[in-house]
Amino acid sequence: MAATGNEEQTLLPDIEEEAEGMEREMESEEEEEEGMGVEHSEEEDEEDTSEDELENEAEIQRLEEQLSINAFDYNCHVDLIKLLRQEGKLHRLRKARQKMSELFPLTEEIWLDWLKDEIRLTEDESDREKVYELFERAVKDYVCPEIWLEYVQYSIGGMGAQGGIERVRSIFERALTAVGLHMTKGASIWEAYREFEIVILSTVQPPPGSAPSQEQQELLNAQLERIHTLFRRQLAVPLMDMEGTYAEYSDWADDGVPEMVTRQYRRALQQLEKGKPFEEALLVSEPPKLAEYQAYIDFEMKEGDPARVQIIFERALAENCLVPDLWIKYTTYLDRQLKIKDLVLSAHERAVRNCPWTMGLWKSYLLALERHGADHQTVTDVFEKALNAGFIQATDYVEIWQSFLDYLRRRVDFSKEWSRELDELRAAFARSLDYLKQDVEERFSESGDLSCTIMQIWARIEALHCKNMQKARELWDSIMTKGNAKHANMWLEYYNLERSYGDASHCRKALHRAVQCTSDYPEHVCDVLLNFERVEGSLEDWDAAVQKTETKINRVNEQRARVAEKEALQARQEEEKAEHRRKAKADKKGQKKSQKVNRTGDKRKADDEYEQEWGEDAELPSKRLRGEDDFGSTATEELMETESGLFGRRAPPRKTEPPGFRKNQRGSSEAPQQPQDVSKEQRIDENCVFVSNLAFNLDDPEGKLRALFQGCGTVQQVRPVFSMNGVFRGYCYVQFEDRLAVPEALKLDRKEVDGRPMYVSPCVDKNKNPDFKVFKYKTAMEKHKIFISGLPYTCTKETLEDLCKQHGTVKAIRLVTNRSGKPKGLAYVEYENEAQASQAVLKMDGSMLENFTLSVAISNPPSRKMEDKGVPSRLLGAAMPRQPQGARGKGRTQISLLPRSLYRQSTPDAKAENGTVSAPHTTETDGVHGGPGTTSPDTQSKSLSNEDFARMLLKK
Repeated sequence: MAATGNEEQTLLPDIEEEAEGMEREMESEEEEEEGMGVEHSEEEDEEDTSEDELENEAEIQRLEEQLSINAFDYNCHVDLIKLLRQEGKLHRLRKARQKMSELFPLTEEIWLDWLKDEIRLTEDESDREKVYELFERAVKDYVCPEIWLEYVQYSIGGMGAQGGIERVRSIFERALTAVGLHMTKGASIWEAYREFEIVILSTVQPPPGSAPSQEQQELLNAQLERIHTLFRRQLAVPLMDMEGTYAEYSDWADDGVPEMVTRQYRRALQQLEKGKPFEEALLVSEPPKLAEYQAYIDFEMKEGDPARVQIIFERALAENCLVPDLWIKYTTYLDRQLKIKDLVLSAHERAVRNCPWTMGLWKSYLLALERHGADHQTVTDVFEKALNAGFIQATDYVEIWQSFLDYLRRRVDFSKEWSRELDELRAAFARSLDYLKQDVEERFSESGDLSCTIMQIWARIEALHCKNMQKARELWDSIMTKGNAKHANMWLEYYNLERSYGDASHCRKALHRAVQCTSDYPEHVCDVLLNFERVEGSLEDWDAAVQKTETKINRVNEQRARVAEKEALQARQEEEKAEHRRKAKADKKGQKKSQKVNRTGDKRKADDEYEQEWGEDAELPSKRLRGEDDFGSTATEELMETESGLFGRRAPPRKTEPPGFRKNQRGSSEAPQQPQDVSKEQRIDENCVFVSNLAFNLDDPEGKLRALFQGCGTVQQVRPVFSMNGVFRGYCYVQFEDRLAVPEALKLDRKEVDGRPMYVSPCVDKNKNPDFKVFKYKTAMEKHKIFISGLPYTCTKETLEDLCKQHGTVKAIRLVTNRSGKPKGLAYVEYENEAQASQAVLKMDGSMLENFTLSVAISNPPSRKMEDKGVPSRLLGAAMPRQPQGARGKGRTQISLLPRSLYRQSTPDAKAENGTVSAPHTTETDGVHGGPGTTSPDTQSKSLSNEDFARMLLKK
């Protein structure tokens, strides 16, 4: 925790003067050495040293310039302090440490280095006081046993001064309060305290052979009692190596250990045994050990000892200081259980210094200050710091303003007609609206207060407390002009305000405006108006209300009827187009059957049959797998959903090979007999995985995949899928004898096979599980994960990890690649918590990597739109139906077959253009139904004659 302004102003000038003096002394010593002709043994060493000094100085200047631009760069502060300490720049080192301590709580290592440096420079009593002040600042940042031990040891060095012994004891008692309950490190403070008192005992004992005076005997007895008390207090606390302390006390006490102390010792041993599993878990786990600390905290909170709960919270925060949830849990516990002012406010202040971006911590801090009676200026200063903390959402600023306005409202005495607090409240309301409109909207492109909550609260305060309905109405007029007039709930809120604090005339006026403007729930608003007139209105008012509501309802019903008619018309048009396409398809098929059969004709006929198999009216073909003929060809097919929703198809076995058939694929006739092959009835989906994205020219896919998956379990069957002409389609099914092998097989997902990442996904019957999804990445906002674009294609996972771990603990990195395994220049990096991810976005966005500018944002992937579950998507290696022509006459090759001069954009009225019948609202996407390579049945092409094209050209 940073020291107060007065402490910094008094301490820093003295430190700077001392540092300048030390540097002058060092320079004079160097000059004397040069005058005496002192030289190094080798000139090369001098040159190397001077070069290193120049490089370090240049780096120091660079770091100082960077901090002048961004003073909140934590890592830059740390690097600068290390360099200055290495170079011995005492004056600049002190200034660097001072600046960092003003902005951040310092870690235990930084504080210990600073304290040890200052202790070495201590010469007189005034210097010792400065070090004492530095220690006081150090122990406020975090609860660290090592710093407290260093503090008490340093204070022992000053025990010879007036009141020195009492000062040492006071520091020891504070250390015991802070860290004496630390189960693993607290014993060191207790032992140091006892050793100190034993040393004091030796000074009050009379010389051997002499009888002590009464005064000496009283001092001796008092000192013995202090040591006995320390033993008894320590043995009542569960600490590691308690047995040794008990044995030492047994040897030290002449009358033995009292029974009461023994009972306390045994109870402490029982508590120690309960806590040992948690301490052992902390000992073997890797930092930051958050899960282990959470379990330890839950245990201590159930035990119910506030002091032990506090110490375990402090231990956890020392290693997880950037976890906002942990600070929130700690401060909430202190607010509700301990309620000690100094302790509570200190924890809140440390919380917002460690996690300034967390609005909830600032909000709790403001409430704690008000709860413990802090002065108004202190609360205002904390609120101003909160506004400059850099929240990551616009709504955070709205909430912190609401908290501050609530505090100001509670200060106002509304029994008086005027007060300074009331004026301050109104000024704060006006300032909040300006701040949200200018500062917040400029940064986030929104004010964060879409429903104008702050203005609603202001209007209610003016109406309820100040009896100023005119101001309240002005505020509500402003609310309605900000796009809220179409919402019925906003008008009803205004009506309730007028009903409670206004008059019937303004209520009627508000309801009439609501009926006119509301678009979401007009019937409800009309009912409210009619009920109001039943209670308040005259006959003329009732007639006017009935007429207005009937006009509104009729207009709404007409609009709804037009929308329904339009939707019905579109549905009929779609049905007509589908019927037209079916007729055209039947005519085209009849024409093809009448053509002469030749080699080319055979191929077209095969394509036509292939199209028929996958067409709109035909059922999907059976997937025939190797060895399937032995079990009958009329069995029903199995439908498997893969990673992209593909339905695989296996070509029937052939006795003759077609022209151009390559020998790198094994035909069914050449495949070796597999004794473990099973019939289709024996196939078990739960024991299978689907493998895709394999190379089409993969040599012996069955053998390679069997060898690849053999380590996962006993492979019962490998079923590669081939096309009509015997070419491997790039995917297959692998079935194991035991379903326990499937999870192991899924771990091979994206393993590289012949230069391509192999996709492995569960094998699921889509008929039984139509909603099954295997997409393993989230499509919602993940605040603990960042998305990086603009990466160089040569960037590796190690390079990216080195770049990202500077801003927090990196849990996982995923480089996005295409199907061939080549990088796309995109990556997802998962951090341990939301705070680290936010810090990485702030620091890395716009930075350079190998001359590439990086764009960094919080991960928020778009949702995966699957428009039609009934039609399978196109996947690499999958069988596809013949594609109709697109908007520009594109065929199955997706090459435009039409001149651009004839190309026109589709219009909503679905007119035939450029050889196609354009369906309204037709979109193309990539990788889902309706994307390139697949066309909706509604966009099926209609052929045009040469005369049609001629007429179109003449019209141009």
